[in-house]
Amino acid sequence: MLSELTIKEFLKKTASGSPSPGGGSVAALSAALAASLTVMVANLTIGKKGYDNIEDEMKSVAQDAIQMKRELVLAIDNDAIAYKDVMTAIKLPGNSEAEKRHREEMIQSRLKQATLVPMAVAEYAIRIMELAGKTITKGNKNTITDGAVGIMMARTAVLSALYNVKINLRAIKDNTFIDRISKQVKKLEQNTLQREKELLSNIDL
Repeated sequence: MLSELTIKEFLKKTASGSPSPGGGSVAALSAALAASLTVMVANLTIGKKGYDNIEDEMKSVAQDAIQMKRELVLAIDNDAIAYKDVMTAIKLPGNSEAEKRHREEMIQSRLKQATLVPMAVAEYAIRIMELAGKTITKGNKNTITDGAVGIMMARTAVLSALYNVKINLRAIKDNTFIDRISKQVKKLEQNTLQREKELLSNIDL
């Protein structure tokens, strides 16, 4: 499992000639790191003098970020699995018309799944941006830049995951699916860039 590799092992495998882990897994890792930083800032605020009035809110931020981090760690592997499933479908026999139809159906099904995995990563990541935003406006001022890095990592995760969504959509033939996902992609991209700018404007360095 990719998520069980050490940092050095993950980097080495990413740099190898293997297509996995690829951009999708790295996007999920970026979002998981953003979540981890958010939890860190929240935890460094809880129990600290002068932050008593927002302790419950920071506990909630930490809990939400921890839950999303768990899902994102799973997505690191799920993205690689989804890619492998697409490749397996492509290699199915296509000698007869029936085999060709079956292969095409399997390819399309697997492509949709390979699209939904990074789509979920992007949705988690933009939620993490908002949580990280709370930590820089209300959290421990000594960790404000850690929260900022969390926001930027989350933004990168959103945009990176959506690139993986877009390239998969190019091979999908279901126009209804394409239209639905494309609208979500456009909205997420716009919201992410706008929110990053707004959230980081709260930092005065």
